[in-house]
Amino acid sequence: MKRCILLFFIFICAFSQAQDISKQRQLEAKRTLLSPKIDGVLDDECWNNVPIATDFIQIRPNPGKIETQNRRTEMKVLYNDVAIYVYARMYDHPDSVSHELVSRDNIGNADFISIIVDPFYDKMNGNGFFVTAAGVQFDAKYSQVGDEDANWNAVWESAVKIDDKGWTCEMKIPYSALRFSGKDVQNWGLNFSRRIQRSNTQTFWNFVDPKVNGFINQEGLWMGIKDVKPPLRLSFSPYISAYVNQYPVNLPGVKNTSSRFNGGMDVKYGINNSFTLDMTLVPDFGQVQSDNRILNLTPFEVKFNENRQFFTEGTELFNKGDIFYSKRIGSIPSYYNYSEVSSGDKIVKDQTEAKVLNATKISGRTAKGLGIGIFNAITNSMETEVEDAQGNLRMVETQPLTNYNILVFDQSLKNNSSATFINTNVLRQGSAYDANVSALLFNLNNKGNKYFVNGGGKMSYLRGEESSTGYSYTLRFGKQSGNFTWSYNQVYADDKFDPSDMGFFTNNNFLDQRIGIGYNVYKPSKWYNQFESWLNITYSRRAIPSAYQKIGTNAGYWVQFKNQWSAELDLSWDRKSNDFYEARNGQLYRAPENYGISLYINPNRAKAYNFGGNVRYFEQQLFGGKQYNFYFFQNLRLNDKIAFGLDLNFNPNYNYVNWVTAHGDQAIFSKYDRRTVENSFDAKYTFTNLMGLTVVLRHYWSDRRNKEFYLLKPDGHLTEYQGAPLTGMDRNYNVFNIDLIYTWQFAPGSTLSVSYKDAAETYDTFYTQRYNKNLSGILNAPQNNSLSVKVLYYVDYLDLKKKRKKA
Repeated sequence: MKRCILLFFIFICAFSQAQDISKQRQLEAKRTLLSPKIDGVLDDECWNNVPIATDFIQIRPNPGKIETQNRRTEMKVLYNDVAIYVYARMYDHPDSVSHELVSRDNIGNADFISIIVDPFYDKMNGNGFFVTAAGVQFDAKYSQVGDEDANWNAVWESAVKIDDKGWTCEMKIPYSALRFSGKDVQNWGLNFSRRIQRSNTQTFWNFVDPKVNGFINQEGLWMGIKDVKPPLRLSFSPYISAYVNQYPVNLPGVKNTSSRFNGGMDVKYGINNSFTLDMTLVPDFGQVQSDNRILNLTPFEVKFNENRQFFTEGTELFNKGDIFYSKRIGSIPSYYNYSEVSSGDKIVKDQTEAKVLNATKISGRTAKGLGIGIFNAITNSMETEVEDAQGNLRMVETQPLTNYNILVFDQSLKNNSSATFINTNVLRQGSAYDANVSALLFNLNNKGNKYFVNGGGKMSYLRGEESSTGYSYTLRFGKQSGNFTWSYNQVYADDKFDPSDMGFFTNNNFLDQRIGIGYNVYKPSKWYNQFESWLNITYSRRAIPSAYQKIGTNAGYWVQFKNQWSAELDLSWDRKSNDFYEARNGQLYRAPENYGISLYINPNRAKAYNFGGNVRYFEQQLFGGKQYNFYFFQNLRLNDKIAFGLDLNFNPNYNYVNWVTAHGDQAIFSKYDRRTVENSFDAKYTFTNLMGLTVVLRHYWSDRRNKEFYLLKPDGHLTEYQGAPLTGMDRNYNVFNIDLIYTWQFAPGSTLSVSYKDAAETYDTFYTQRYNKNLSGILNAPQNNSLSVKVLYYVDYLDLKKKRKKA
């Protein structure tokens, strides 16, 4: 009888625990008169008698499991008139705590603790503050569907200690880092998260169910915050920088070495409780990492990652609708004018980036959920230095003074839904054309966030000598939560829709449809932690005039094993298609059937030495075209300060067929072999959590060795080319980069950085199938070397005001 009672009691406790994890947790807000010392030592008197948040719940590897007592987490939160304060005790064996030193805004191989707050409690937007066991800070902004903007930065304080019980952390987050209302009594959304790196375990205070779509919408509640008022949010970050650049131009009248001195300022101003103005005046982006340039044989533009912080931080409103590609501003302008460069001219120096003169962002969200974003940037004109046949030098304007604008209205609705209007506008000085794109978008979810429907319509308008108006729409609906998910997607664009002046654009004139299904298991079994599977079927037609383009399918399976290794298998098949883009002249090309198989292996990255990679195979059912890809990476951590990484990628192609050149109005294709080798090496030495040195070396080599040429016939098929011999059609491209950057955060928000860059690029030289010949050749080619020093100093107006009062 006693055993039955005991079993019944255990069952009731387990059932109650299972029920508790689905309920929203709440924490009472406590005001403090004494501010704790932010030193990571949890002995301040103010922490006594403060409610504790504990019993964290796993999201991985075992969703729903409550943390064990010997690995438990205890969190406390206080507030006063100037900041919120966080107490964190993470129980663990001290020798097991991972604490790799990395640069700010990185986690590395380290345990972390975090607090995520939603000051407006709209369950759609929030801010996260993370601290690793090495004391490294990471902060991020979260939007309504759980997207993480890791480029958002704030100035706040933290400290950690490792002791015989595990490790501890204290944080001070000033109100100047947050946006919130001025109500007398407030409730904020709140969650805490902890990661134990060695076991890849992540827990949350308020359970975040991986089967439910969204992250912020699964938060807890911090109740009863009284009499806190948003402070004046005003900060300045003036900078000065100096550059020395050396490139062996070796032309009369042109210096091989040049130097320049820059100065400018970033400004942040809280217009009111909800809206912030960000402005950069005469910005300097010379120290961002180099783009990974490649030999592009496709008819479409290559999309590069944005590395300039101003264009990545706090841009979630401007990225709605996918019509904003920030690299258009300065880095990759869409409009070039070389009409004044004649065939006999030689380009001495071609400016590929337009100088950004200033850029401004105003963004925020009202108490009723209306998000407003205003963006403006101005780039200077671009000039190319040209030498004529007589040796005379002149400057030719290839890009005029340009003004870029974005306007966004985003209304939050119930159930994490929204309706959005966004407009982009590009105005150019002089006779160059202007461009305007507008989009009206919607995203609707049911009450449980299980089903969704979203989409919208877009219109582009180009105004110039030949104006045009184009249209596009998107419709998508399906099931987004649960183990089984599905969706249907339809996208249409007419033959005049063109958002490329401020967005990334490949082609228009299509009607694409896709059906996707997925089945995911998040509960671990005996041999795996989690697995995902998916199947997608796509069908595409040309819109005007209507014609079949392609149909294909891809399926895949991903599994994470108990030892934290994971594997992914992908299969793809595309039926014979009608390609209207490969010929570059609008002519139809009847592309062959192709299929592929890929296998990816990823290791447990918590290990000091880890390695992985993938093997891929694709076959083109024409002339026996075959493509292989072998990728291997390895990482080595010597200790918590020093780490190395090596990536090796080999991609050989045999008997592939694609467009190669135009002969009059005829498209010429070729059968070719191609080898691509990309090797990169990176290393870091982190002196402290505020100072580090990183270096990245990359060599990319790719060629194209044509074997036979074909003429594209009017019916879209290929026939043997019978014209005059074609020469100079082979390609051999090498690029080499070194990026070495030293950074020191010498004061909160203030940095000193020193950057050295070496870049070399060659076309159609060192033609050989031997990799070492190409590497030797690019290393001996003319190198573009630059050295820069930049000092940025953060000034908070409130701190400045306090210092004046004391004086």
